[in-house]
Amino acid sequence: MRRRKRNSVSRDLAKGAIAGAVATWVMGRVTTYMYEREDEEARETEDAARQGKTAYGIAAEKGAAALGKHPTNEQRQQLGSAIHWALGMGAGATYAVLRRRFNAAGAGAGTAFGTVFWAVMDEGVVTGLGLTPPPQAFPWQTHARGFVGHLTFGTVTDGTLRVLDAII
Repeated sequence: MRRRKRNSVSRDLAKGAIAGAVATWVMGRVTTYMYEREDEEARETEDAARQGKTAYGIAAEKGAAALGKHPTNEQRQQLGSAIHWALGMGAGATYAVLRRRFNAAGAGAGTAFGTVFWAVMDEGVVTGLGLTPPPQAFPWQTHARGFVGHLTFGTVTDGTLRVLDAII
């Protein structure tokens, strides 16, 4: 007789963090691929709006400044990368818990999650926190890349969780 796997919150959090890390890595590959193939003018417009900094790098600067620190460019990039990965893993963990509790493990749940995550984070929170200029400062290609990236994130998070559910 096969033992039934117990689905605890802590197990879901752990699997979700793993799935979020996998999805963050894949999303990075997809969005980098898209960025490198975008129209040069669109890339220049985006880079000018960002003033050469990422939202994660600015978050790192603001966090360090709140502690009275002034990171070097290399430290800012490292801290920004850590924030990016932590956000991805945290989002994956959150999704893992919510999908089980709300029975949202259907085929479209990951896509819906990615869409909501994009709309809330890319189009709202980062501007609200002063990490980027408002959405209208960016060309449509930036928004499209972010949308595709977050769809990828949601889909990969959901798919990775399905695999982990089957083996763990």
